[in-house]
Amino acid sequence: MIYLGTSGFSYKDWVGPFYPKGMPQRDWLLYYSREFNCCEINSTYYAISTAKNMETMAEKTSNGFLFAVKANKEMTHEYKGNPEVFKAFRDVLQPLIERGKLGCVLAQFPYSFRYSIESRKFIEWFKEQLTGLPLVVEFRNAGWLKRDVFDWLKQIGVGFCCVDEPRLPNLMPSVAEATSSVAYVRFHGRNKEKWWEHENAYERYDYTYSKDELAEWIPKIKRLNESAQTTFLFANNHWRGQAVDTIRQIRMMLE
Repeated sequence: MIYLGTSGFSYKDWVGPFYPKGMPQRDWLLYYSREFNCCEINSTYYAISTAKNMETMAEKTSNGFLFAVKANKEMTHEYKGNPEVFKAFRDVLQPLIERGKLGCVLAQFPYSFRYSIESRKFIEWFKEQLTGLPLVVEFRNAGWLKRDVFDWLKQIGVGFCCVDEPRLPNLMPSVAEATSSVAYVRFHGRNKEKWWEHENAYERYDYTYSKDELAEWIPKIKRLNESAQTTFLFANNHWRGQAVDTIRQIRMMLE
């Protein structure tokens, strides 16, 4: 089963390009879910949400709609190993879990999170804190690109997040691997000029994919889907709704 959506849905700059002008913000997710069958929630990275917010989102989406929820930055970027943060994060997911709408948890680690035995142990501990929940990890540092890493992820049952991002030294290349029952791809765009140097965070993801660039992924996506039970495709080039067009193009190519 392939799920297609975008990384986030609540963007004011989508009014016009995607959301009709004048539509109340409270109706955005309902409108979004009429076209897409999943959404990646990124706001939880910046602050752990509330169970009430998750319940509201679940209620605004139809049966079969799934959410991928991004782990909080205290879990992935501070490496303190604080069990209380993991417990708080897990507690707010309960409404999604109870309604069968949690697709997985995405743990995006920073470029500074380098491959080491200690880092591997931390991921194993990370998974233990979320026992029973599907977990996918995204690495930004190409030092993790090792065959034994893929074998290890399969052994511990953690998904590998495939990425399409700028072709820059030491960033992860466009490798397609499924290491658990969940296959996962994030399209970040290829704006190499703004990846490291930008005034605003959105500039990094300001990119419009060409049809040829997306076509490169179609055979990869099909192979991933043959290896996994669930395949998530999320476009993160969100500035001014470019992510919407990215997913629409991929959907047409797959059909």
